[in-house]
Amino acid sequence: MPEPGAQRRTLILAICCMSLFVVGIDNTIVNVALPAIQHDLNASVAGLQWVISAYTVVIASLLLLAGSTGDRFGRRRTFQVGLVLFTLGSLLCSLAPGLGWLVAARVVQAAGGSMLNPVAMGIITNTFTEPRERARAIGVWGAVAGVSMALGPVFGGLLVGSIGWRGIFWINLPVGLAAMALAQRFVPESRAARPRRPDPLGQVLMVLLLGLLTFTLIEAPDLGWTAPRTLAGFLVAALAGVVFVAWESRCAEPLIDPRFFRSVPFSAATVIAVSGFASLAGFLFLNTLYLQDVLGYSAMKAGCYVLPMAVMAMVLSPVSGRLVGGRGPRPPLLVAGAAMAVAGLLLSGLSDRTPVAQLMAAYVVFGIGFGMINAPITYTAVSGMPRSQAGVAAAVASTSRQTGQSLGVAVIVSVVVSRVHGSLRSGFATASHTGWWMIVGFGLLVVVLGILSTGARAVQTATAVAATLEPTDRRTPSSPTMNDTMNDTVNRTTNNTA
Repeated sequence: MPEPGAQRRTLILAICCMSLFVVGIDNTIVNVALPAIQHDLNASVAGLQWVISAYTVVIASLLLLAGSTGDRFGRRRTFQVGLVLFTLGSLLCSLAPGLGWLVAARVVQAAGGSMLNPVAMGIITNTFTEPRERARAIGVWGAVAGVSMALGPVFGGLLVGSIGWRGIFWINLPVGLAAMALAQRFVPESRAARPRRPDPLGQVLMVLLLGLLTFTLIEAPDLGWTAPRTLAGFLVAALAGVVFVAWESRCAEPLIDPRFFRSVPFSAATVIAVSGFASLAGFLFLNTLYLQDVLGYSAMKAGCYVLPMAVMAMVLSPVSGRLVGGRGPRPPLLVAGAAMAVAGLLLSGLSDRTPVAQLMAAYVVFGIGFGMINAPITYTAVSGMPRSQAGVAAAVASTSRQTGQSLGVAVIVSVVVSRVHGSLRSGFATASHTGWWMIVGFGLLVVVLGILSTGARAVQTATAVAATLEPTDRRTPSSPTMNDTMNDTVNRTTNNTA
């Protein structure tokens, strides 16, 4: 099939970004609706955590499978199946009569969502073959991810305040239907030249590890952190992790190729994604409970309160993409980590009398951090990977994001809730101090990894990984790796600094 023209490539990018937008916004739009869901469906705090975590855990567990499925059976076909499931799941969420039904519908929604982002990234990397143009496309992709997740709380507040919490799922229906029609008409079919074989044992172990770890963390405050069921859950999750690593190291075609992690930028990108998105999930969940349960604000007012965060993320996400393309991933990563740490610090002494100006400052600063973090994560994770591995590499990065969100809700919220004495209204603000300090720690970790993963030696490890994944004598001039672009960016950055 001939290379699509410039207009067609732009349209393909827009279609892929549509899917990213609905999946991204669904990660955060539900947060503002949680108190309304709690009241309407008589849910506990643990139940609310599952409304969020059922979505993120399933996506994190299936993303890698979806990436390899697209490589084997066709990226457009997998993309379209994902759109159907995601749209159907959204409809079922809006009709859920109880909490159990809502969580089940979120699982359906997540199963579809897992097929969208990694497969769309595979479509993008195979559509934009010129390294600089591909870097710009990935910058746009990262910007859309930041914008969608930042807009979620704002849209959620407006929809819950006007038509109720079920309306937050209706927004996905027209976008999903439009993306289905456009994908069928304009997105070309593509497959990997040599798709990987399935790894069913690795997939089962990953589901067991992430699902059981999240379940145990969410239920621990009610069961007790030292209760036999809690300790057994952690033990089985740890065993699943050990067996997963051992199996993936021996499997001929593993779910996650261990060689990926020999690349310092790739390994750092996964940890940065977990840290950054754990901060986001914890930040949004804690703020939702604080604004609506402690201060008694309506969903619409709570959504408007976090509008400064959304605005800053929207403004700075494209800036981050341009910075990555022009000066490499280090500057946006340093800004992102520092801003998230400062935002957590501003709220580390939260009380029911915290000035509004202080809240607004924290939201603005956190928005700066989140706006800067998405593009360098994607860019760094895919660097060093041949086009044939782009879908899998992007899936690992997306898995890290979703894992971070799951752990952010499970760990931060569980630790905070276990420290609440009395009702949420009276005891939450003080108990939340530990959670804000955890966010500070995550931000500082992003700063450290941003420095360690972007130097010349780190980039050399990515070059070495590219050589092992696809030997030079098998490449053609039309199939560059993302590392070609990264090396060029690092060289230009070094020259500019000199």
